[in-house]
Amino acid sequence: MRVTDAATTSNGPEGIAFGALAPDALGTPHRPFRYFSADGLALAGRDYPPATSTDRRPVVCLPGLTRNSRDFEPVAARLTRGDGGSPARRCVTFDFRGRGASQHDPRPERYTPLVELEDVRLGLARLGIEEITAFGTSRGGIVTMLAGLVAPGLVAAAVLNDIGVVVELTGLLRIKDHVGRALPSGMGWDELTQAMAHVNRRDFPRLDHDGFERFARRLFRDVEGRPALDYDPALSHTMKGLDPATPLPDLWPAFTSLTDAPVLLVRGALSDILSPETVTAMQAHHPRLDTYEAPDEGHAPLFEDAAALDALVAFLDRVGA
Repeated sequence: MRVTDAATTSNGPEGIAFGALAPDALGTPHRPFRYFSADGLALAGRDYPPATSTDRRPVVCLPGLTRNSRDFEPVAARLTRGDGGSPARRCVTFDFRGRGASQHDPRPERYTPLVELEDVRLGLARLGIEEITAFGTSRGGIVTMLAGLVAPGLVAAAVLNDIGVVVELTGLLRIKDHVGRALPSGMGWDELTQAMAHVNRRDFPRLDHDGFERFARRLFRDVEGRPALDYDPALSHTMKGLDPATPLPDLWPAFTSLTDAPVLLVRGALSDILSPETVTAMQAHHPRLDTYEAPDEGHAPLFEDAAALDALVAFLDRVGA
């Protein structure tokens, strides 16, 4: 079980508890929060206030399968401060159940995008947020698309980070091979960083040792100076039946539900999850779809380099999000 360890305060909306304002790993101020899901799990996230007052809707960040709120620290740093004439924006991040500071679910079959969407909708209601710009990485992008079907009007604009209507089976099988693997006993951060570089060099050939260490520290948590999984290993059960003959879900109806919302579709140039053909097909079906291809990155782009962050800000400014 993982729940946020921040001391809670009572000066928030009903049904949600906030911790004290504190800097994240990049020094960006945020308030950790937690609330209870409809089935009683303690769920967590972060609320990053804008550096200056703003009339822009919040950017709500939804992570990938095994990622968490720390994944969005570079995005939050850029968006909350605003620069170059771009307004500051509030960022809210969520840890899906079983990830990060959220509690593990004793019933792994509830680790599904629809359940995660309901958790997020409840959290937004607790925060008093009715309309969002969604930033969904991989799994978080699926949750974003489903929101268009389940909660029309919630997503006013969206960023889909390396996820589309067709999820390539090759990439899914690769992910399946890694999810839930325990770290070797006694492994330290330097050893983990080297292992991360070995496993992920194909997807992130430009990252140096420091870059892979940042990547590792966003994916794993520190326990007495050593890394540990920061997600429930039981997440692997959700992919147990996946094989080359598995029919994959049809995400076209969910994506089509966002037709009225401007969308930025991001693809890592080396991605094995989102193909160029899928990007082209999605462009043909969405009149307000912009695209950005992250060079020399696979699944999923990290959004910590200036070019990717500039593309994100330019999209948000262009659509008035």
